[in-house]
Amino acid sequence: MVNTILPLTLTDVSVRRRGKRLLGPVDVIMGSSGLTMILGPNGSGKTTLLRVMHGVERLSGGKVEWSVGQDEARHRQAYVFQTPIMLRRTVADNLRYPLNLIGIARKEIEAEIVEWLARIGLTPRAGLQATRLSGGEKQKLAIARALIRKPDVLFLDEPCANLDGAATRDIEALLQTALSNGTRIIMTTHDLGQARRLADDAIFMLRGLLHEAGPADAFFNAPQTAELRAFFRGDIIT
Repeated sequence: MVNTILPLTLTDVSVRRRGKRLLGPVDVIMGSSGLTMILGPNGSGKTTLLRVMHGVERLSGGKVEWSVGQDEARHRQAYVFQTPIMLRRTVADNLRYPLNLIGIARKEIEAEIVEWLARIGLTPRAGLQATRLSGGEKQKLAIARALIRKPDVLFLDEPCANLDGAATRDIEALLQTALSNGTRIIMTTHDLGQARRLADDAIFMLRGLLHEAGPADAFFNAPQTAELRAFFRGDIIT
């Protein structure tokens, strides 16, 4: 096994549905470390790009290539939706499920569950039906369920949308720990403060195209295009 499934290379990728172009053509190479933030107005193609990278969006053209085969790449990445999906099981069982799938020994599974429950502050709720958690608790559990099997890459679609400051802070701490442990993170957000706090580099999507991209410092402090400057001002961009 190679050390990482990265880089991820998108070449001339496009997505069309019912005659409408949703994305592309897009060419981009995602490197092996850090957190990439994908920004842009509603309908700009952020989520479609994220889904293309993860391999769950049907392409109309182009190709998506990992440094390993597609099957191996698929098993070494994870995706968390904006609205977290909970298994209709206990909180502990939600964490147990992905480890059972990859055949981890039972003793190791139970140790991992104890550690992750403590990490996300849900130890007292281990036996609770996961669907009864609050929105912030569900999102923390969804992220923990994705990270517990140590993916090379984690895709996140606006993980803190509609959450309060405390839940957002907890989730950002989880992501920063994951980064320090070597997980590559690619995520979308509408929260510019969050983007500035977390991003190592960023992509600005507009009208289905990759409009501007670069290292975080230059991207946020010296945008090159009028559209990105307008977006940072809060102007309506169409």
